[in-house]
Amino acid sequence: MSKFNSAIIGTGSYLPKRILTNAELSTLVDTSDEWIVSRTGIKQRHIAAEGEFTSDMAYMAAKHAIDSANISLEEIDLIIVCTTSADRSYPSVAVQVQAKLGLRNIPAFDLQAVCSGFVYGLSVADSFIKAGNAKNVLVIGAESMSKLVDWQDRNTCVLFGDGAGAVVLKAEDSSEKKGIISFKIHADGCYESILHTDGGIASTKTAGVTKMVGKEVFKHAVEKMSQVIIDLLEKTGYKKEDVTWIIPHQANARILDAIATRLDFPKEKMVMTLDMQANTSAATIPLALDHHVKAGKIKSNDLIIFTALGGGLTWGGVIMRWL
Repeated sequence: MSKFNSAIIGTGSYLPKRILTNAELSTLVDTSDEWIVSRTGIKQRHIAAEGEFTSDMAYMAAKHAIDSANISLEEIDLIIVCTTSADRSYPSVAVQVQAKLGLRNIPAFDLQAVCSGFVYGLSVADSFIKAGNAKNVLVIGAESMSKLVDWQDRNTCVLFGDGAGAVVLKAEDSSEKKGIISFKIHADGCYESILHTDGGIASTKTAGVTKMVGKEVFKHAVEKMSQVIIDLLEKTGYKKEDVTWIIPHQANARILDAIATRLDFPKEKMVMTLDMQANTSAATIPLALDHHVKAGKIKSNDLIIFTALGGGLTWGGVIMRWL
């Protein structure tokens, strides 16, 4: 058994200044504020400026997280960036962030699990720490999803936005019983056709745009995110009444409402920020977490579950005790 637990000691976020409201979007595509809000709960999204890239947003979120953690830059010994919208095919966003931070020689890599990226990233960082291979890990979820949508397709373009969120995970004495308690991650490539892009470097030499079979994604999101929460509770021996907050991937208000109903979990304990930020893929969970931390709603000893589902399909969850 590891003598270390992985505890979040700092959070940070960044959202582009440009806000695209539903009203403005309705001048670009056949839609309306009422149509979007009633079907998704989204009221607006942030859009990266011309020349503002995923690595720029990731860097800003990382800086805020490190400042929040109150540690020196030199104490960071691993950087993981969870993204599906890297600036370039290579090098990774992670090494670009590393360079912007002025760090040298430490490992840095991107992790691609689409909307489940941050959950996957936490699980990888936790494994590094518990194995004794890292002490302070920067985990970032950063996305330029506006670059991956067809702005003439009202079924998908209304859903997405840009932004970045980050956390610093620190190795803590396991006797404290704080930090990440357990995680479960899954994937099933048989469902790739229901949520994917129609391009790629090897296939079309373009990024492509997002294609989605909405009803199928909705069904799998509710079923799989609910089940992973149940599995985590069974694995750790906690009951749903013990959970202070569920911070889920912010894709659609109807999905989150359906999960709360399916689990008979209080909706006021299901964190929801998608109305102001839309779906920022791997960035949604760290953005929502930082929002709640800054609002003073996350307290010491709170039991928190993160859960997400993304293209692949990938899905998973993390349960943790707040430091």
